[in-house]
Amino acid sequence: MLMTILYLLLVSIMSFITLIVYGVDKRKAVKEKMRVPEKALFTLSFFGGAIGGLVGMLIFSHKTKHVYFWILNILFLLLQIVLFIGILLLEIKFIMK
Repeated sequence: MLMTILYLLLVSIMSFITLIVYGVDKRKAVKEKMRVPEKALFTLSFFGGAIGGLVGMLIFSHKTKHVYFWILNILFLLLQIVLFIGILLLEIKFIMK
């Protein structure tokens, strides 16, 4: 179960970081300062921060009009769920041996 716990920890940390970055980017947008590149937001979401990205979009009302942000964050979230299930099944299979 160690891998499952480590994966959940990674996703939690990445989601928190992504949430913070969405907030920072929204603040910069309001103040018309240099923004966080969209590529960076997508990269954070891809590497475990999809939940934080979606929550950040809703809390900060940021990037909500961009359909591709919704689509990519949801796809990344689905990928992270599939990875979690895969890791969990591998650990169960290993324990059963």
